[in-house]
Amino acid sequence: MKRILFLVSSMQGGGAERVAALLSNYWVQQGHQVTLMPTFSGRGECLYPLEERVRLDYLADRVPSRSRSPLNKLRRLIALRRAVRELLPDVIVSFLPHVNVAAVIATRGLGGPVVVSERTYPPAMPLGVVLDWLRRWAYPRARAVVVQTGRAREWLTRCCPKAHGHVIANPIVYPLPRDKPEVNPSAVVGMERRVVLAVGRLSEEKQFDQLVRAFELLATRYPEWDLVVLGDGPERRRLESERDRVGLTGRVYLPGRVGNLSDWYERADLYVMSSRFEGFPNTLAEAMAHGLPAVSFDCDAGPRDIIRDGVDGYLVPPEAGASGLAGAMERLMRDESQRRLMAEEAVAVRDRFSMERVAAKWDAVLGLKENDNV
Repeated sequence: MKRILFLVSSMQGGGAERVAALLSNYWVQQGHQVTLMPTFSGRGECLYPLEERVRLDYLADRVPSRSRSPLNKLRRLIALRRAVRELLPDVIVSFLPHVNVAAVIATRGLGGPVVVSERTYPPAMPLGVVLDWLRRWAYPRARAVVVQTGRAREWLTRCCPKAHGHVIANPIVYPLPRDKPEVNPSAVVGMERRVVLAVGRLSEEKQFDQLVRAFELLATRYPEWDLVVLGDGPERRRLESERDRVGLTGRVYLPGRVGNLSDWYERADLYVMSSRFEGFPNTLAEAMAHGLPAVSFDCDAGPRDIIRDGVDGYLVPPEAGASGLAGAMERLMRDESQRRLMAEEAVAVRDRFSMERVAAKWDAVLGLKENDNV
C-alpha cells in the first residue's frame, strides 16, 4: 500500500480532471491511499464521481484568502508544503504546468518523488516567459514527466533534455457513465436521419467552423445526413450564425452539453474531429470505442496516436482545410460497407487504451508495482 497525493488545478470539468478521477478511483481499488488535492484558489466543486475512499482535500481550505495576488500565491505554496509534510505521501502526482511547477517548488528538500504530467501538446499552449522558464527548471528535477503522445515527448526532449519522459495515453472508459443533463438524440434528429457527430467545447481551437464548412460542401449531395455538434462555449453564437448564413438551420444542430454521450455515440454513423491541436482527445477514442469510424485533421498530437489511417478512420492534413475534411467525410458517407468495416476495427481502442493497460504504465512510473514495460 502506497500513499499518493494527486494535485490538480480543480475538479470542475476538463479532460485532465476526468483522468485524475479515473486514476484516483483505480488506485484506491488497488488498496492504495489517495488524497486528491485541487489547488485552485477558488475551490469549486468536484464534477466527477469519486470512490468514497478517495480523500478530497481542497488546498483552498488551508489558505484563508481567495486572492490571486503574488502574496497569496506564496501562501498557497507554503500551505502545499505543509500539506505534504502532514500527509507524508510516498509519491506525488501533478497535472498541468502551473501545478507541476508548484509541486516541484513546494517539495524541494522534502525527499518525496514528484511525477508531473502535461495534458496537452505544450507548443500549442504558450505559457508566458516566467512560467515557461520555471517549467524548464522544474521538469528535470521531477522523478518523471508524463506526456500523452509521441509528439509531446519530442517536445519534451527539446525543451528539457534532462527530464525523464514517459508516454502514457489516457484510459478509455467503456461503457461511459451517465450524467446530467440527458438529451435524447431522437428529440433532436429523426431516427431516419444519418448523423455526423462531433463533441467538444465550442472554442476557437476546435475549429468547428471548419466542420460546418465541410458539411456545407456535402449537404446537397447527401440530403439524408445531418451534423450534430455537442458541447458549449464562447464560439456558440458564431457557429449558429455561420450555420444560418449558409442555409443549414435544419441540418446542423448544436444541442449543448450532454451527460448521456454514449447514447449519442450509439446513434451516430460517423465521428469527425476538426481541432487545430489536441492533447489526447478523449471524445475521439470514446466514439471509436462505441464503434464509430472517424475522420480527423492530423493536427499536432493526439489523433494520429488513436486513428489507424485507412483502417479505422482517416487522417486529413490540416493544410487541406474544410475541403480536405469534406473529402474524407464523403468517402465514408457514401459507402456504408466501408463504414461498417472501419467501425469493426475502431472498437479495438477499448483494448489498446484500456484502464488496465494505462494504469500499469502509471504504476511502473510511480513505483507502485514492479513493471518495466513503460
